[in-house]
Amino acid sequence: MKRGLLVLSLLTLTTLSINAQEVVETKDSGYNKWSIELNGGVNHPSRTMTPGYFTETFNLFHADLGTRYMFNPKFGLKLDFGYDKFQDRSNSLPFESTYLRTSLQGVVNMGRVLNFETWTNTLGLLVHGGFGVSRLDSDNGFQGKDYMGNGILGFTGQIKLNKFIVLTGDLTGIVNGKQNNNFDGFGAVTTSAFDGIVLNASAGLTFYLGSHAKHADWVSESSMSDEKIEALEKRIGELETGLADSDKDGVADMFDLEPNTVGGVAVNTKGQAVDVNRNGVPDELESYLEKTYGGKATASDNQLIKDLINGGYVTTYFDFNKSQPTNVSTQGVDFILTYLRNNPNSNVSIYGHADEIGQSDYNTKLANARAEAVKNILVKANVNPSRLTIVSLGEDNSVDPSSVEARKLVRRVTFKVN
Repeated sequence: MKRGLLVLSLLTLTTLSINAQEVVETKDSGYNKWSIELNGGVNHPSRTMTPGYFTETFNLFHADLGTRYMFNPKFGLKLDFGYDKFQDRSNSLPFESTYLRTSLQGVVNMGRVLNFETWTNTLGLLVHGGFGVSRLDSDNGFQGKDYMGNGILGFTGQIKLNKFIVLTGDLTGIVNGKQNNNFDGFGAVTTSAFDGIVLNASAGLTFYLGSHAKHADWVSESSMSDEKIEALEKRIGELETGLADSDKDGVADMFDLEPNTVGGVAVNTKGQAVDVNRNGVPDELESYLEKTYGGKATASDNQLIKDLINGGYVTTYFDFNKSQPTNVSTQGVDFILTYLRNNPNSNVSIYGHADEIGQSDYNTKLANARAEAVKNILVKANVNPSRLTIVSLGEDNSVDPSSVEARKLVRRVTFKVN
């Protein structure tokens, strides 16, 4: 049995070593990897006992504490510390001794290797094995401490209680090497180089550490593949949507900062209408108006200019959290002022907008303040206040709120004339 324990322990570590390359290359795939294990139960020492000294078949007390790290859902390592107390039973000579050990062990998650997830997501099985060091102390036997090496192999059954706590049952065998004293402390070991054997049976809890919804113990390759496929399909969908060109200006929507450019207007590499003089009107439209209408482009019957304004192509922009127009965008206000002067029977509605950053109530007030600021500019230019109506449209959620450039486009005031 002792030889079998050592061979299986060695195989466990060897299996882990064979998968080292996979382990090193595995990145965080969205699951927790660390856990703490706490167990308590019974023990049974055998082989190295002095004649006349006996323990109960299931002897109290055993405890162990360990920490485990899973490189991926199938393989991991754990470092643990064990404590065992040996004492006489009713027909034995009296004795009491303690056995301490620590070991580094490879862990194989047999639940994932054997695909338990095909029939249960609650039960699991871990195999652990490795090597460590031990110390035997006797209260009334030999003097000093007996230090030795050990090989260890165990099986841990798991019942998942919730995403952070697991109930466990463990059966572990330990074989010592170079043990000098019997477990009772009253005799020297007379066996071979591999000496005493300790069997542990315990129950306990495993506590998972981390913020993810799952621990590696319960992550299957099939679920990981499904998640990757779902993520890939989402990325492809986003890419297809982003490559669309809604305004047909030759710039894909995902790169277009102005995805509603009027047809036929020249744009820059970001899809924005070219507006060299920054008056809020695309240069090609201005050129067309001047060429087509000469100096009469602002006449009251000029439906094209009215449609241009009502279509949102005359705009005044604002900096973040500001209610005064930027210096370069006041020309949009000048365009409206010129229109109102040339069309004394027309009125204008002034629409204030804000981006999504901040509270909705605050953004509604900010949008109103922007519209009010533009109205005040027009009133100071001798436009009758009765011709001006302000409307707060609050937040504009038509653009990606994480894009700084996109948010600049919705911090604005637009106009509608009648």
